[in-house]
Amino acid sequence: MPRHQFTIVPGPLAAPFVAMLLLAAVLSGCRLREHGQEDLVIPELVRTHLYVAPSGSDSNPGTRDEPFRTLTRAAQAVTPGTTVHVAPGTYFGGVRTNTHGTAEARIVFQSVERGGARLVPPLDSRQPAAWDNRANYLDIIGFEIDGSQYQSGMKWLSGIYNGGSHNGIHHNHIHHIGNDVPCEPKGGAGIGVDSYYKGNDGEVVGNHVHDIGPPDCRYMHGIYVSTTASVRDNVIYRASGAGIHLWHDASHVTIRGNTVVACGTGIVVGGGDFYHSKGPNDHTHTINNIVYDNGHGILEQGATGPNISYRNNLVYHNAHGDWRLSAGRQHTGTISAAPLFADYSRSSPAPDFRLLPGSPAIGKGLPASGAEPVAIRAQRRPDIGAMPFAGTGPSHLPSSATH
Repeated sequence: MPRHQFTIVPGPLAAPFVAMLLLAAVLSGCRLREHGQEDLVIPELVRTHLYVAPSGSDSNPGTRDEPFRTLTRAAQAVTPGTTVHVAPGTYFGGVRTNTHGTAEARIVFQSVERGGARLVPPLDSRQPAAWDNRANYLDIIGFEIDGSQYQSGMKWLSGIYNGGSHNGIHHNHIHHIGNDVPCEPKGGAGIGVDSYYKGNDGEVVGNHVHDIGPPDCRYMHGIYVSTTASVRDNVIYRASGAGIHLWHDASHVTIRGNTVVACGTGIVVGGGDFYHSKGPNDHTHTINNIVYDNGHGILEQGATGPNISYRNNLVYHNAHGDWRLSAGRQHTGTISAAPLFADYSRSSPAPDFRLLPGSPAIGKGLPASGAEPVAIRAQRRPDIGAMPFAGTGPSHLPSSATH
């Protein structure tokens, strides 16, 4: 650190205060204002990087050359500002993350290759979720979670369960969760964003979630939200309950640009059995989604407020009805026609949900507002659904999507 002059303000608390600031500067890097200005040590974030690989050992220091072997060990070692880089390979799930990041120093767990780091149930499984996160300001990016390889012990009811706040669940491939568990009201989901532990403000973006729950079980969902959240650009199919289900303290949720197919119900917007709020679910907006070939299409239930909207969705061929909204509620800009996917059947192991030329969903979405994230506003054309027009490139399905 360069040499600087700085002034210590006299007083009984000055010494410990300055000592604390200097320690923060040593640990994090520092910037000191020059003499003649108000003297203050300003810590600067220096990110920490940890590594996990199948060839590693949990007795290693977690460096690039000497990586950890398990995500559990990495979860014990993270501090605010840490990025955990996970090499391609197979790892045991049942991961618990409890260390909080901060708004300025998020903790990130990221598969080095999207879909390359694969979590499977361990022998004698002891957790009901492949990944149980209770921390705040934490991101889980690019993993495959495959529940089909069950061995013994507790069966997974959730792929990623999130009970923390300000977290991101991005670009994961989660499949075959709870396919042979009893159908019970406690339920489960491919991805759960929950308010029970007072979590809020979740982001669920760009995930592929499929084959969730036993047949005809209305309690197992693709993506389940009970708090404030943004659910965008996800592909969900063959969830026995709802593809996207809002309940408990859910409110102020954006459901935008998702493709929901072959589920018990496409999208449920509701609130009730409140944990911490008094309800209702309000200011929730459902925009630019494809809801096709489900048991039910889009429905409301429980306590819903006046400021809910349904705009520019393609809702079609849902066996028991495309819409069931509260009395007086209207949907606008709805397209009632087949989406024309590139390759789809209900039983296909890996449907291709890109849009064929001539799809009524191409260019018919509602443009993003200035209040929405830059990534959404940057869309060149506001298509409906999660997948692009088939002529624009590869399907963007995870390499493991054929499981």
